[in-house]
Parts: sequence; structure tokens; C-alpha cells
Amino acid sequence: MKKTTLVALAALLTLPIMAQKRLFTINDLIPGGFTYYGSSVPENKQLTWWGDECIEQDIHECRIINKKDGSLQTLITLEQINNILLAADRKLVHHLYYTSFPYAEKPLVLIGDSSRRTLIDWEANKVVWKVDLDPKANNEDWSKDSRSHAYTIDHNLFVLTADGKTHQVSSDGSIDLVYGESVHRDEFGISKGTFWSPDGSLLAFYKMDQSMVSKFPQVNITLPDYSPSTTNPQTSNLKPQISRCATTSPDPYPMAGETSHKVYVGIFNPQTEKTIFLNTGDPTDRYFTNIAWSPDNKKIYLIELNRDQNHGSLDEYDATTGEKLRTLFTEDNDKYFEPLNPIQFLPWDDSKFIYQTRRDGYNHIYLYNKEGKCLQQLTKGSFEVIKVLGFNKEQKTILYTSNEVHPLQQNVFSVDMKEKCTLLGDKTGWHTPTLSESGHYFIDNYSSPEVARNIDIVSTTKASTLNLLTAQDPWDEFKVPEIKTGTIKAADGVTDLYYRLILPTDFDPNKKYPAVVYVYGGPHAHNIDASRNWGARGWDIWMAQQGHVMFCLDNRGSEHRGLAFEQATFRQLGVEEMKDQLKGVEYLKSLPYVDGERLGVHGWSFGGYMTTSLMTTYPDVFKVGVAGGPVVDWHFYEVMYGERYMDTPQTNPEGYRKTSLLNKTKNLKGRLLVIYGGNDPICVPQHTLSFMRACIDADTYPDLFTYPGDEHNMMGTDRVHLHNTITRYFEDHLK
Repeated sequence: MKKTTLVALAALLTLPIMAQKRLFTINDLIPGGFTYYGSSVPENKQLTWWGDECIEQDIHECRIINKKDGSLQTLITLEQINNILLAADRKLVHHLYYTSFPYAEKPLVLIGDSSRRTLIDWEANKVVWKVDLDPKANNEDWSKDSRSHAYTIDHNLFVLTADGKTHQVSSDGSIDLVYGESVHRDEFGISKGTFWSPDGSLLAFYKMDQSMVSKFPQVNITLPDYSPSTTNPQTSNLKPQISRCATTSPDPYPMAGETSHKVYVGIFNPQTEKTIFLNTGDPTDRYFTNIAWSPDNKKIYLIELNRDQNHGSLDEYDATTGEKLRTLFTEDNDKYFEPLNPIQFLPWDDSKFIYQTRRDGYNHIYLYNKEGKCLQQLTKGSFEVIKVLGFNKEQKTILYTSNEVHPLQQNVFSVDMKEKCTLLGDKTGWHTPTLSESGHYFIDNYSSPEVARNIDIVSTTKASTLNLLTAQDPWDEFKVPEIKTGTIKAADGVTDLYYRLILPTDFDPNKKYPAVVYVYGGPHAHNIDASRNWGARGWDIWMAQQGHVMFCLDNRGSEHRGLAFEQATFRQLGVEEMKDQLKGVEYLKSLPYVDGERLGVHGWSFGGYMTTSLMTTYPDVFKVGVAGGPVVDWHFYEVMYGERYMDTPQTNPEGYRKTSLLNKTKNLKGRLLVIYGGNDPICVPQHTLSFMRACIDADTYPDLFTYPGDEHNMMGTDRVHLHNTITRYFEDHLK
């Protein structure tokens, strides 16, 4: 045989080996896995803004990115910063990843490390401000204008002013009396408890009295200095030590229909060291949310919501006296009204502000004058404004994200005062933008089903885009199963629902496969979107590799589809959602490669409720289910969320009875595994334990797995263990 023939044959024989892609391990796919970041997270860039200058951050230096050609210019180096810190007797830092540049056009960089904060002038090579916080400090809130720092310790509020003086705003903080922390259980868009005035001279804060609220007795099995609510054993090299004797950790938890906490809004003046409280009257059964300041620091605004959550008012208060000045307007809904965003004053005209509401059925932006008169609706249509990013003062435009292009997408838009809306940046995918200080540019970090990650700098004033990164998909070297999407009709026969279907690895259309439905289904969440891999989770891919068809459907009640879509489930959570999921099952069974006798279902939290409900309401449909952190009875869920969607048990007894899973345990036929975190503060263990007790009484036999010390979600290596546990259950009982 000729030599050239041998070479050609050798090349042909090696081609399949060179082209062969490898299979995933579970550690490649699950956050917390040893190889997850190298195998599943696309290349990224750490970027921030210094005014309108885009800064690239890494270990050794921060660089200015030229917005025309992408060239880099070194701004500061790690060596330079550490030399300045050393000269000021400050602790050195190991990288520059999380630096920030709070003042446009001023050469000042904020360095944070542990409990230390240091503001450095890199041109003058000196420290201009520094603070060392107590290691126990939580809920930090820094005002760049006054350089005052608010924080909490043991539920008390403190303010450290720029001159280094510590002001203790409260001294009677406890589990019953909480200052400066998020209230109303993080509902109504609340995520923090302190709010600096525009000039940083005054601090508004929440005070929550929950002494009248029933306490759920969480059990702590670790040593006293370890608390599941403040320490996560999965993200630390040091595992908590088991205590000789377990202790209780009371968790104030107002359940639906029961006595709720009372909230007050205070204003602290560091200069006078005086605190006043807004004169809201008796706060019983009232919610105060969406706190905002007037641009002149003289007034404070909030939305007051009644306990029924069907009536709200935007109220104005005097920030000096705390007296209510007026109600600007009210809003009502016959089911529920859920304000999520504070008003925002126009930076070019502080006599006007914008307000977001779904009064026309979709979340849109409205313009008001300071008297509370609606001047115009700036965005319109059958789509949702998802987030207001900020303003371009020079162009007099508002920047926001919405799903106007497609219900599964999130794109960036601007709207001017003539209601002209303009799409900015790439028109595909799911975009997560970061706006520059002036609003002239944004960092556009996005993905799509075809793009693992793309990062651009986009101008908001002209058609200018600079690409900084188009990442290679880290899954290119793996055998990735085929992912499909489409729509089916909801149980109402009219509404389109989006689904995601993942076929088994090495799919054979002539085989019959078991199928698993992954479900969430509740408000404020969705599973399918036009991001990378259509939003598929790593576990979905893992199960497809094990030979399962994976199916997911966003039923009515989920987010970003408008008010009617969401409110279809009002007063009967789980009922319409299950009907829609069964339409998904019908579609699954119509596929020739799906074995309709081997169907499984899995979900967490609301999805755990849906899983358990499907297994006990339609016991002949699913053979196997795994329910994580489930709600079992809405009587046991908290006031704000539970009463918004279900009303109270007193006013909707039939709805609570019909949706309680404690009444359905006798129906359980298939294999059901219930998993919960031993210290879950969201769906407290009472849900799972009550369900298990009811199953015992009904002579049915679910399985149970507990993660002691974990809360509502498992993190770190516990998360990998969790998904191995779920997978093994389906492998043991579905195949």
C-alpha cells in the first residue's frame, strides 16, 4: 500500500475521535459543582462605569475602554492602590474586581474589603476617606453624596458619618423590634430598609414591630454562634459544629388571616441626632412601600396599601415634621393592586415624575406632575415594561427594558416625552443592561438561544455599538441534547402558553422515553425565555443525558404576560395552573417517543406545591414526583403573598379548602419524594411535616428527605447533593 494511502486512512480513522464530544458530569451542570464554572459559565468581563467611561476590572489593574475602537488604557494598578493603602496603614487588597468609581470625572476609586471601605484619589496618591465597620454590620447603605454609612447590628440601626462619628439611631432592637431592615417580608418591591435623601443629609428607614406576630420555632442543631440565617455552611470551608443540645430560633411569621406586624417610617438627621416618624396613624393592617425622596430633600413619598391589597394611595409627607401633606392619587383593583416601583422625578424637570402601573392591563410608564395629575401614558401596548433603568437628561428620554419585541425576550428601549419608543442594541435574546451615569451609554450583557454571552457598549443617542466580547459556548465540547420551544393553548382554549422540550441525548425517535415535567407556575417567575439554551437549567440537561424527555410549561399565573394572565389564578392558587399543566401533559402524550405511562413531575417552592398537588389531584397521570420546599396549605403561608392571591381564610374559606393538599393525601398513588430545608423561613417546615402527618393518617406513603441547617434553597455542595438525590429518585422509580 502506498504511503499516501496509509496517511489518508489514518486521518480518516482519527476524525471520529477528534470530533467526539464528551458527556456532562453533574458537577459540570449544577452551581456548587467542582467544575461548574469552567464547564457551564461562558466567558465574561468584569465591567463598571466611571461616569461615561467604561472600566474593565481584573486582578492587577483597571482599564478605560475606548468606546470607538475598544483599545485599553490603564487607569489604576493593584500595585499603585496597595502602595497608597500601605502608606495610610490600611489593609492591602488582592484584586481590583469589585472597585467602584462613584464620582464622574473625579479620580476617586472606592475599595471594599471585608468590613473596610476606602476612598482613594489615585492622582494625588492618597486616601481621602475611610471607614472600618463592625464585622457584625449588615444591611450597609452608603451615601456617596454625604459619605455617611448606614448599617444594622442585632436589629439596631447605626449611622457612621464622614467625620468618623458613629450615631446609634436605635438601642431597643430585637427579634421583635427591627430597625433599618427590609419589611413586609420583601413583598411590594421591598428589598432594603434604609433610604438616603438625594444629598445624603437625611436617612429614611423602616421600623418594624413584630412583637404581636406568632413565632415559628425553627430548630438550630449547631453551636450557638452559628445561625442558618446569617451563615451558609455550603459556601464556607468550615462546616458548622453540631451542638450537644439543640436550641430554638424563633422566626416571626405572620400567617394568612392572622395578626401581622406593624411598620413605621422614620427619618434620622445625623446633624441634629434627632429622629422623627411619619405621622401615618395606626399602622395596623397597612403596608408602606415604594419610598422615594423629592429632589430638594424636603418631602418623602410612599405608597400605602390596605391589607386587602386592592386599594393604594401615593402620599406625600413633610420630611422635617413627618406630617402628611396630601394624597396625590389613589389606585384600585377588584382583585389586587401590587405596587413594585417608587416614583422617579425627571432629572430635567423636577416638577414631574414617572410612575409604573398595570392599570391598563400591562405594566407601563406614566408621566405625572407634582400635583398628582396624570399628564400622559408614555408606553402603551400588550407588553410589559420590566424595569426602568434610568434617564438620559440631555436627550430627555427614559431608558427601560421590556418584552415588546417578543414575550420571551427582554430588550432595551428608550422613550421620549412625545411617546416615541426606540429599540436600542441587539433585537434578539435576553438583555441585562447597566446604564452609564448620564444615560448616554449602557453595557449590554445578553444571551440568546444562539449566543452564549455577548457584551456590547451601546450608545443611547446614536446608532453606535462596540462589541467587547462574544463568548464561545462552554458546552461546545459536550454532547448537548436538542432543545425545542413552541406554544400550546391554555385550558381556556384561547391563551398561548410557551413550552420548552429537551430530547434525550442520542435521541432515537423510534424509542419510547420516560418524561419529566419541571414546573414552577407561580407569580413573579418564569421558566422559558429567549436566553441561552431557552433558559434550560443544568439539571434539565443532566436528566436528558440520563434518557428522559424534559418538559416545561409557563402556565397562566406566571410573570410578564399581563394582569389578566396573572390574575386568572386569583383566590384559587394551583387550580387553573394545574389545568394548564395537564394541557402540557396532553401534548407530551401526543409525541410518539414519549411513554405516557412513565411521566414524572418535579418543582421547588411554588413548584413543590404544584408537584404535590398534581400528584394528589390527578393521581393517575404521574408515576413519580419530587416536591421541594413545598407549600402544602395556604393557611400556613405568610400574610402579604398569601392574602394577595388568595384573600384571607376568613373571606375565602372555600378557596383555602379546595387548594389545601392536606385534604388530598388519601389520593396519592405514585411515588412522591418531599424534600425540605430544615430551617426554611419561606415555606416553613410546618408545611412538609403537616403533609407527612396527613399521609400517615390517610395510609399513604410518600418519602421524605431533609437538609438540616439549610433554608429554602440548598447552596454550594449541598445543591449538587440535592440534584443527585432528585435524579436518583427518578432513576429508581420512573425508569
